[in-house]
Amino acid sequence: MTHIELSLSPLEPIAADPLHSWSAPVTTAEESCLVIDAGGIIIAASTAWTRLLVLEPPSELTGSHVLDVLCLIDFTAAGNELGEAEREQIPPLLALTSKRPARGLLRVRGPEGAGSRTLDAVATPLWQSGQVVGSLSFFAAV
Repeated sequence: MTHIELSLSPLEPIAADPLHSWSAPVTTAEESCLVIDAGGIIIAASTAWTRLLVLEPPSELTGSHVLDVLCLIDFTAAGNELGEAEREQIPPLLALTSKRPARGLLRVRGPEGAGSRTLDAVATPLWQSGQVVGSLSFFAAV
């Protein structure tokens, strides 16, 4: 009987890029979702997210800053635009800075004639090598 010895050397795991890993599922998702990088740049958005917010197709939003795409307004009857400090507190961006999951309501003004929408948003930071490299967010109309 032949005897064969096999020796395997330990391999370091290859760290997958979470932004890349989540791009394809988000792009094809039926849920309203979004992936942004650590700088707030849109990496991937679902068609459902753009329909919910009455925005351009996801491919046209890729590379834009999330705050350049969303017109965030307060919850008053007047619907005044949020200030810079308040805009930074929306869940997708808060997950980046707090390094923790974030959830909250946000109100968004749509394009001319589309009115405003109130959204429930939940976001989680995406990690790579101990650093937050982006966030994954899900949205639902309220």
